Amino acid sequence: MINTELDAAGVREPSLRQAYRQCRAVNARTGKTFFLATRMLAPRQRPAVHALYGFARRADDILDDFDSTRSVEDRGHQLHQLSTRLFNSLVENRPCDDDPALTAVVHTARKYQIGWDLFDDFLESMRMDLTVTDYPDRPSLERYMYGSAEVIGLQLLPVLGTVGPREDAAPFAAALGKAFQLTNFIRDVDEDLRRGRVYLPADELAAHGVDRDLLTWCQAKGRTDGRVRAALAEQHAITRAVYDKARPGIDALVPASRPCVEAALTLYSEILARVEALDFEIFGTRATVGKPRRVAVGVAGIGKAWVNRLRYGSV
Repeated sequence: MINTELDAAGVREPSLRQAYRQCRAVNARTGKTFFLATRMLAPRQRPAVHALYGFARRADDILDDFDSTRSVEDRGHQLHQLSTRLFNSLVENRPCDDDPALTAVVHTARKYQIGWDLFDDFLESMRMDLTVTDYPDRPSLERYMYGSAEVIGLQLLPVLGTVGPREDAAPFAAALGKAFQLTNFIRDVDEDLRRGRVYLPADELAAHGVDRDLLTWCQAKGRTDGRVRAALAEQHAITRAVYDKARPGIDALVPASRPCVEAALTLYSEILARVEALDFEIFGTRATVGKPRRVAVGVAGIGKAWVNRLRYGSV
């Protein structure tokens, strides 16, 4: 299968093919739902998506290897090295043959004309995670989410393809990335607290009488205080509105790419619905979409993708 994808993408050089293979393996191992979504894309699109995922995962692993004894300074140095090597290769055209993640993502960025600025913004948000543990208000959280989530949608957009100018579809792609991340922030309050982080605006929580101490109390007790429930309900409504903003952007994509994005939006929005169905009891319980439902959405999406590729041709 991977060789078919690489052939379809026009990747011929052996070392480059191996770099893409390694990115695909990372995606299959650590991003199972995301990997399933790539099966709905045309074969020639998939290697690029694996490369972008592989690079993002590389940066994320630097941050979140909490079993390591590495200090903040060590992690910061590693992120700086990653940023410098990507810049040197993508902008300065220096070789990076010893690093499969960089080799594949640089090839993808050049092929699809994905600018350095999007990678730079992403890495800046990753650097914020080294020292920023709370966000006082929504504008500060929005600044973080632009680099950590919105740019991911913008990086994927040229790979997915659009029916009109890319800039017209860009706001929808950014909104979808934001919606996915906001969903994670609500679902993962418990997990993020264990990592010393709160990714919800402090002033909006405070309006309901919620602060970090109350969240920590909920975590210790394994139940959601009524004030926290009200605050999470507000965050849920805000996130649902972001999904509503993003949804029309599916029609801005070429038909062959729509089933993939539609399936991803469906599954992630159902995680949000699951949080609400749990009455926001998120401490000690992780809201998930069951495997049968994921498979059903995936199979339906793959079927739609095949029909669209036959009807409209692959992109």
